[in-house]
Amino acid sequence: MSDWVVGVDLGATKIALGLIDPTDRIVAYRRMPTNADEGPQAVVERIARSVVELQREMPHGREIAALGICSPGPIDHQAGMVMDPPNIPGLHNTPLRQMLAGRLNLPVSLEHDAKAAALGEFYYGAGRGERSMVYIVVGTGVGAAIIIDGQLYRGMHNSAGEVGHTTLDQHGELCSCGSRGCVETYMSGPWLARRYGRALKRDRQEGQSPQQPSPAPQEQLITGDLVARLAGQGDALAMQLMAQAGEALGVAIASMAMILDIDLYVVGSSVAKSGDLLLEPARKTVPRCSYRSVSPRLRILATELGDDGPILGCGWLARRARVTTTPEAAIISGKATTASPGLRLRH
Repeated sequence: MSDWVVGVDLGATKIALGLIDPTDRIVAYRRMPTNADEGPQAVVERIARSVVELQREMPHGREIAALGICSPGPIDHQAGMVMDPPNIPGLHNTPLRQMLAGRLNLPVSLEHDAKAAALGEFYYGAGRGERSMVYIVVGTGVGAAIIIDGQLYRGMHNSAGEVGHTTLDQHGELCSCGSRGCVETYMSGPWLARRYGRALKRDRQEGQSPQQPSPAPQEQLITGDLVARLAGQGDALAMQLMAQAGEALGVAIASMAMILDIDLYVVGSSVAKSGDLLLEPARKTVPRCSYRSVSPRLRILATELGDDGPILGCGWLARRARVTTTPEAAIISGKATTASPGLRLRH
């Protein structure tokens, strides 16, 4: 585990890379736009060039030994394929692991972004020393990655953790998944923006003035991040919506706790940056929705790693691809090997 590795967080709009040293510290970063519409080959080329730049920042004589990359789902981590993530249509059905491994001549692992963030948090963040943990993403969407006894739980069809599309109100808002009243319709960034915009419009029609410290934003400029920031600035409407989102999160966590018997729930991604404005209502809701013997032991924490979580999780996977020779590792890396010739770009 003394290798230098690279973790890559591939998103819909940006790609973040981190060079990780043998002590599991990110010592250098690179960021760039994804521009997936240019096609898979162009994306792979940009990542490869950034890896070369990171290589130049390493001590003399050392080489990058492996790379881990994560992407929004759905993905096939065994085949190394990015399938059809709705926000990255330019990369649909892309054999990303094989393309990067061939371009860089390195072992490469591919994982779902929420699962990579969970692994980073479990090994290097709020989950250090724990046996089991649930990592909940509250951002553009809502999902969860489940770690039980140190292992990712994927489910029979690799779809475990879709907590965002469990139902809170069967007569509630129509979700993009086709169901109604999903958890996601209460707390995801786009839904927070939608709810805030609706409430502003209603207040204006009724001639009420929003109770906020600054002028109300235009509806087309509202985002989930903005709602969270406004709540932190004392905007009454935004605080009310964040409280409702936190209560929905508490119901979801209580339900998972009753099913999974896991005590630690770590919340991350963009909306979760609002901290206790979201988490404190969740903590207060849990006792109302679970056994008295369950709720006292539950812990709901904010991520310690923030945006570094997926990069560090990918680094952990890269190390596994580098040093493990089990059949599972061969599946992860696409290569059953314990040694790598090091970074050597193929032209």
